[in-house]
Amino acid sequence: MVRQRSILSLILVLVTTFLISCGGPSVATAPPTYTPDQLAKIQVYVPDIEVVRDRSEELKTLIKSGEWIDVGNFIHGPITEARLNMTYVIPNLLPQDQPKARQISKDFLSHLVKIDQAAKVGNTSLALSSYKDAFVDIDKFLQLIPEEVNS
Repeated sequence: MVRQRSILSLILVLVTTFLISCGGPSVATAPPTYTPDQLAKIQVYVPDIEVVRDRSEELKTLIKSGEWIDVGNFIHGPITEARLNMTYVIPNLLPQDQPKARQISKDFLSHLVKIDQAAKVGNTSLALSSYKDAFVDIDKFLQLIPEEVNS
């Protein structure tokens, strides 16, 4: 009886070893990538965001010269449209980038509000400080854009 248990144990060890060795290597999951549809959607909105970033000096000049009505028009026109485009891009980013993009978009809005408030009271220093922060936000957002779009 003891001998049969030893043989049975040996057979179970051999079968277990065989089954473990037959289970192939685990397949590593590929990192998430963008689909062509996501890239196409992002491609539609990014140029408008880049145009606003490229017009940053225009806003700076308006603030420095105290043209507050034009500052307000710029904020409520092209810059607000750029923020809207950001919100259209966010759902098409990779899932791990979306929370960061949302936070950048919120920060961007906060800086736009500060510029607008400064423009209403004619506070040049607050407007310039918030202007710099707003365009830093745009640059941070554009860094999240896949390279395939920027090619």
